[in-house]
Amino acid sequence: MDTVEKIVEDFASDIAMGPFSSGTRLRDMIRAIRACKTAAEERAVVRRECAEIREAIGENQQEIRHRNMAKLMFIHMLGYPTHFGQMECLKLIAAAGYPEKRIGYLGLMLLLDERQEVLMLVTNSLKQDLNHSNQFIVGLALCALGNICSAEMARDLSPEVERLMRSREVNTKKKAALCAIRIVRKVPDLAENFMGLASSLLKEKHHGILISAVQLCTELCKASKDALEYLRKNCVEGLVRILRDVSNSSYAPEYDVAGISDPFLHIRVLKLMRILGQGDADCSEYMNDILAQVATKNESNKNAANAILYECVQTIMGIEATSGLRVLAINILGRFLSNRDNNIRYVALNMLMRAITVDTQAVQRHRTTILECVKDADASIRKRALELVFLLVNDTNVKPLTKELVDYLDSADPDFKEDLTAKICSIVEKFSQEKLWYLDQMFKVLSLAGNHVKDDVWHALVVVISNASELQGYSVRLLYMALQAFVDQGSLVRVAVWCIGEYGEMLVNNVGMLQGEEPITIIIAIFFSAIIYLAVLGSWFCTYFGHLVEDNWRIKQIVSQNKKNIVLELQQRSIEFSSIIQRHQSIRPSLLERMPALDEASYLLRRASATQATLAADKPTPAVTPGGLKLPNGVAKPATSPLVDLLDLSSDDVPAITTASTTTAPNDFLQDLLGIGGISSSPAAAPSSASTDILIDLLSIGSSPSQNGPPAADSTPAQGTKSAPAVPQDMDLLDGLPSNTSVSGLVNHSSITAFQSATLKINFDFKKQPEKPHETTVHATFTNLTSSSYMDFVFQAAVPKFIQLRLDPASGNIVPASGNGSVTQGFSVTNNQHGQKPLAMRIRMSYKVNGEDRLEQGQVSNFPAGL
Repeated sequence: MDTVEKIVEDFASDIAMGPFSSGTRLRDMIRAIRACKTAAEERAVVRRECAEIREAIGENQQEIRHRNMAKLMFIHMLGYPTHFGQMECLKLIAAAGYPEKRIGYLGLMLLLDERQEVLMLVTNSLKQDLNHSNQFIVGLALCALGNICSAEMARDLSPEVERLMRSREVNTKKKAALCAIRIVRKVPDLAENFMGLASSLLKEKHHGILISAVQLCTELCKASKDALEYLRKNCVEGLVRILRDVSNSSYAPEYDVAGISDPFLHIRVLKLMRILGQGDADCSEYMNDILAQVATKNESNKNAANAILYECVQTIMGIEATSGLRVLAINILGRFLSNRDNNIRYVALNMLMRAITVDTQAVQRHRTTILECVKDADASIRKRALELVFLLVNDTNVKPLTKELVDYLDSADPDFKEDLTAKICSIVEKFSQEKLWYLDQMFKVLSLAGNHVKDDVWHALVVVISNASELQGYSVRLLYMALQAFVDQGSLVRVAVWCIGEYGEMLVNNVGMLQGEEPITIIIAIFFSAIIYLAVLGSWFCTYFGHLVEDNWRIKQIVSQNKKNIVLELQQRSIEFSSIIQRHQSIRPSLLERMPALDEASYLLRRASATQATLAADKPTPAVTPGGLKLPNGVAKPATSPLVDLLDLSSDDVPAITTASTTTAPNDFLQDLLGIGGISSSPAAAPSSASTDILIDLLSIGSSPSQNGPPAADSTPAQGTKSAPAVPQDMDLLDGLPSNTSVSGLVNHSSITAFQSATLKINFDFKKQPEKPHETTVHATFTNLTSSSYMDFVFQAAVPKFIQLRLDPASGNIVPASGNGSVTQGFSVTNNQHGQKPLAMRIRMSYKVNGEDRLEQGQVSNFPAGL
């Protein structure tokens, strides 16, 4: 009978310890969760287990409380909510036994944080355990306090932690020091309470206490300036002693890492030395000897030694070290660059970028090794090395460094070529001392990586060529030869085509030959592999190879095919090219005159302004002022007073006001800014017009009504001129001109000084066609008379209502300082009462000087008679 009862009791016990009972062991629950094949099965297991734990908590089953807490911690790590078990942590902490306290404190640190209100209830238990006679229970309380204590707990329990830092137990001292770090972080005002204790702990021999004390000193330096000064006076000697002892210590298996004695203590001490020695010459001088010893003693063939060397280099570069010590540190980084480990090389490059500001000459000695890193297979090392090379460039080494980079450009990876090209162009632009070298390097870059060159770079190159008259022949010949081999490089083709179109006679006649240059023979057919730029070349062909172009069937065929090309630019240029060849040979020389040299200073100012605008592109655009009109320079003007009072010329004739925009499309640099690729130079930004008026506007031949206003009273075409069709198919845009018309038909009139003040001068040049006496073309030149550039320059004019006024865009919105160029703007005036009333005009100029808005205005009353 007893045997049967025992079997029943064992069976009941097995049932009670079933897989989902609150009495299930932790390992059994983990095994059940891992056996689940789906997330739904796992959730079901966790849900049932949590239900059993809640039931056990409700029944206050103390004998399995610690087991339930262990399972709750595992469930918490899986991401499921366990807030219902927080109070169980406090009950376990309040228990008398060490096992219960251990699982309770572990649950406290895992399930709660300093933001939980429940944590306030544990302060008293912590205080009791910090005063416990069992050092292991004290250690548990210190661990918990060091991980989750709040500011209130730190203030309440700080005295107990200070007392424990004086304990005789090694583990208690170490944990108390680590707990003090948390207290100082939470309440920096308590830092002064731990300064003396931290200094005294540095005299200990145990490495665990030492590393804890060093970390506490580091935190004190960050928290309080007073603590920093105190530790400088009292701890530097102790740190030097610790570092010397650990460097010279014999083999100790408990601290040895790959033959290095306690590298962790090495690194912590070096970091603290860097903080104490920064900006303090006396402390730095005291550290120099030991830092030199550490730097020379450790070999860089082990990771632990490399970590110590790297930290030593950082400390040397961070304190007021001697020049010899800095050279030693940079030489260590140079050895790192030869290491096979990519991580070591990367951190060495990073450190060299910071070291270059301290000792440039020492870094320059490793220039060859750094250049080899630019060719590394690792992309991150290549980029970092390229940035370092850019910082190394100066006036003395720019040529050899640029040569190395350009030579590597040909074999560089496509992904890296864009960054490399940008850096080379920046170096060449920044450090070029002579234009010949600048042109040679830019031509090489265009040939090897023309597709990666940014627009503003080759724009600047075009400006330089236009101003280097003595090198134009050399440039056009070099570009012509490069074009034969690298026709697939887009930027090279653009620059080459422009130069050939402008300086073709130098190419044909070998003008401006430099010493050592050899004459070349021109092959016309080579240009047609770059068919998209046919129109630009067309003007050059017309002038220098007209007879060949007219007779060459291949060229005619290409032009004819592209008259219907879907690319509008190519279609337009082909039609213009054909028209000039076949029907307008008499005006060809005047249309194709060489452009004047571009204003280099103005272009550089515009480029700088564009760079600043790009940097500020993320800033919101200012809104238009309510009830006002936003002018191009950003100044709001009331809509109710459109300059009528300001520019009033008479009580009977309300003036018409015209303002030109200076916005330029970025893709029209060759056509709009430089006037290439077409028939004649165009303004900075052509106003929107109908397609039939494109060429007429560019040539400024004949009159075209303004798009934004009513046509002039006398706007019928002149005799012999027929209107263009509304929907052109294959029309002749120059059909409005007789074939014998010459540009020389424009009559030049005298120039006048329209306006002059102490800061600005404006000249008007007049042109008039004899057959249109009521129309006058005016060319305005704005000259700055001061030493400061004028930004956001806007010219406005007002005339009586019987006069039609149309302003063209200005050549720029920046008027450079005196002696550096000027800004020009054209406009046309139609006097509908010609011969009865003279021209009259009021003008207004707004601009900014050093960010300050300026406004000038005046009346032009000295127009020549007959206008």
